[in-house]
Amino acid sequence: MEHLTENCLSLILSFTSPKDTCRASGVSTELRAASDSDELWNKFLPPDINQILTRSISTLTYTMKKQLYFSLSDSAILLDDGNVSFWLDKGSGKKCLMVAARQLAIVPWWWLLYDSNSRFSEEVAVLDKGRCVDIRGKMKIGMLSPHTTYETYLVFKIYEDSCGLDSAKTSIRFVNEREEVPDDEASIVYPDPRTSAHNNEQRNGEFSRWRKDEWMEIKIAEFETGARDDDDEVETRFMSTDTNVLKAGLIVQGFEFRPKQPMAVV
Repeated sequence: MEHLTENCLSLILSFTSPKDTCRASGVSTELRAASDSDELWNKFLPPDINQILTRSISTLTYTMKKQLYFSLSDSAILLDDGNVSFWLDKGSGKKCLMVAARQLAIVPWWWLLYDSNSRFSEEVAVLDKGRCVDIRGKMKIGMLSPHTTYETYLVFKIYEDSCGLDSAKTSIRFVNEREEVPDDEASIVYPDPRTSAHNNEQRNGEFSRWRKDEWMEIKIAEFETGARDDDDEVETRFMSTDTNVLKAGLIVQGFEFRPKQPMAVV
């Protein structure tokens, strides 16, 4: 290994992953130096990272591209006047995004500044009372990583006295295609908000779960970005199944798009 140049070692590491690169840095001083290379971490960062950073409402300070990578994987930044949250999946460098409730098409809602840990200036959407829940959100394919399987989640909370929020159905479609791509329409159960934040409820294979940030999430859809045009849009939809039942107490932070994680090997 001592006969290989630092550039050569960096090139070799670029064919691995950020996780493997960090592991390799502990093997030798040569690999440690190669693992800090800006050229290497440029390959792990999204190719359009500079354009993304120009849309941030805050300024990131960093001296090395490795530092930028871990800054974006440890905490999200807000883009587009604070309406989109962006971060990187730490293990793969794939793009992750959440679209604020203000950017979603939601019927029917009251808006207010909710005292919570919402990442969007504490602004969320609140369903006061209604018989229909219909939430739609779009994301441009160019904002996501190519050739990647993504999952979309509704990020939400519910009041203790909520009602009528027993089930929903979901769908997904690419906007430039005429036909809607169907997704599972199984019943989705909301966990009891009075239970521990680390407990999950699961019924019939579909479930809502608590997150570390004390919000809850429901998986809405799964799709493949492939090699689609950057301007193409994917639209996901979350809607109630029974319009005869009064519904209330749903608080929505936004829609989250993140790469599907590989199944753990037992």
